[in-house]
Amino acid sequence: MFPRGREILLGIGGGISAYKSCDLVRRLRDSGYLITVVPTRNSLNFVGATTWEALSGRRVPEDLWSNAHEVPHISLAKNSDLIVIAPATADLIARLAQGRADDLLTNIVLASRAPLILVPAMHTEMWLNQATVDNIATLKTRGVHVVEPDVGRLTGEDNGVGRYPQINKILDCVDTISSHKSDLSGRRVLISAGGTREPIDAVRFIGNNSSGIQGYSVAHAAASRGAEVTVVSANVNLPSVEGVNTIKVSTAKEMQEAMESYFDETDICVMTAAVADIRPKHPNNEKITKSDLTTLDLITNPDILQGLSDRKTSQLLVGFAAQTGHDGLRKAKEKYALKKVDILYFNDVSGGAIFGSDMTEGTIILSGDEAAPFERASKMTLAHKLLDYAVDKLGYAND
Repeated sequence: MFPRGREILLGIGGGISAYKSCDLVRRLRDSGYLITVVPTRNSLNFVGATTWEALSGRRVPEDLWSNAHEVPHISLAKNSDLIVIAPATADLIARLAQGRADDLLTNIVLASRAPLILVPAMHTEMWLNQATVDNIATLKTRGVHVVEPDVGRLTGEDNGVGRYPQINKILDCVDTISSHKSDLSGRRVLISAGGTREPIDAVRFIGNNSSGIQGYSVAHAAASRGAEVTVVSANVNLPSVEGVNTIKVSTAKEMQEAMESYFDETDICVMTAAVADIRPKHPNNEKITKSDLTTLDLITNPDILQGLSDRKTSQLLVGFAAQTGHDGLRKAKEKYALKKVDILYFNDVSGGAIFGSDMTEGTIILSGDEAAPFERASKMTLAHKLLDYAVDKLGYAND
């Protein structure tokens, strides 16, 4: 359901500088990327699979023959948005230039349509050897991106070109090729998602049609931009977003408690959840018979958004307003002023529109007199647009 855009397959060549890719994995994950490490057999002499699994948080596939029923070279190729090989040794570069597929990594490269970035690292003589020069030239003609090696200290007492590049140089290339933003790195984002349910009895409840797609889209977008993300999820039937802390709740009171427990340490709070306005005063633990279910004594639920607004200090608060009718935008603007949010997204849900859909359209309210129409697009597109505005406002607040 959610576009990926941040799945990196990191190939490790069999060179001494393989250890430097340990820091690369950490830095890539800090920027919101999801990493699967595929080491060549020779590279395991320098850094073992256990280290890669600990750093990436994922199982490390080591060869073509393990879990063969999963056809790993095809599944990994299809799931990767970008392939980075660091270090890329002279031998590995030669095999790639020849189109060979004699191990798991080279099979994946041949089977993948994802962009390929090579990070060569080797002794100067090997880098400048005409065979390597020709192989690099060949790969560049095929659209392969090459991060040129640095000049400096090599193995032993040698100095020269061929040194593993600075990590920032690799990250810049990765971000450029993937059009990836990491402008939320170091920020904490708190999101409410889904729709609360207020029990009437053991089987019935008061609820709504919210699917949680918008909240999970914001979670995915924020995580992909480097944020530390927590989602308070109410009755959502969607897979959790990898790398996101997901707190499962059901009722409005449970959501309120969870949101308040994380809010003080939050930089951006996005309230996409549809919270039930009312709840039965005395829910029954047993199923009420139909003949006895004639009236319900209802009470008002806590206003979670208002409560967070009242306690906020430096947090940036994003609210949502689902309205119906011709005066929906006016009501949304009133909510913007009343709740004292920084950004509010209004959409018209007449006839059940928007709920359960991957698409949305509406208006982004940025101030009392500034509103930006949001034409029909995916909820993921809206998620990034809201985060763009949030980052801008946070920048102003920090100036």
